[in-house]
Amino acid sequence: METIISVKDLKKNYGKFEAVKGISFDVYAGEIFGLLGPNGAGKSTTLEIIETLRDKTSGKIIVDGLDLDKSPEKIKKIIGVQLQTSGFYPGLNLLELIDLFCGLYNTKTDSMQLLEMVNLKDKAKNKYKEMSGGQKQRFSIATTLINHPRIIFLDEPTTGLDPQARRNLWELIKTIRDKGTTVIITTHYMDEAEQLCDRVAIMDEGKIIALQSPDKLIDDLVASGFERPKVTKSANLEDVFINLTGKDFRED
Repeated sequence: METIISVKDLKKNYGKFEAVKGISFDVYAGEIFGLLGPNGAGKSTTLEIIETLRDKTSGKIIVDGLDLDKSPEKIKKIIGVQLQTSGFYPGLNLLELIDLFCGLYNTKTDSMQLLEMVNLKDKAKNKYKEMSGGQKQRFSIATTLINHPRIIFLDEPTTGLDPQARRNLWELIKTIRDKGTTVIITTHYMDEAEQLCDRVAIMDEGKIIALQSPDKLIDDLVASGFERPKVTKSANLEDVFINLTGKDFRED
């Protein structure tokens, strides 16, 4: 498989504190790769370094054949970044915001086609502040695609969303991957990582402690003799909720 991101012996120190302790991993082109871990594990720091938003202490990073130390500006042109909180101008409508981003990227895009992809075509003339939480998240992801990136980074994209909005966002992320874009995602929802990710790296205290597909990690745990203290049911309460209320998008 083609490696699109290569991280070798990455370290990040803040004074004497080691936030990232010499980690190495590869991300393959066309996969959804999850970076998981508790708060303070170093995952956000790692991604911000790859995104050129934060300086590293040492190590080597190659993004789509580009050396981070030599070509940070070129890397910025081939990635899209969606953060936990996005500072969109609340009084602008969605088309105006897309035009603004196109100006920042010095590029052009089919605004209506982009909004249709995230199921917001009918909201094109609505102001950002009028959007529901799920709509804002979908629009935020749409803005990561404006510069036609090879890779997008999504930082906890479904936090605070209801079950319908979460699952519809999962389908959107899969669609983006299926169109050829590599997706790097952080999430605290393990069911989300299990559903979406082709592979996950689990970080703790600045180190990667596991890296494999979710299925392989689960199989290895079961093979070790692990048993849940509670009998696993074939469905959960979220499945009940979705089954009763449907999967359609809802407006607040």
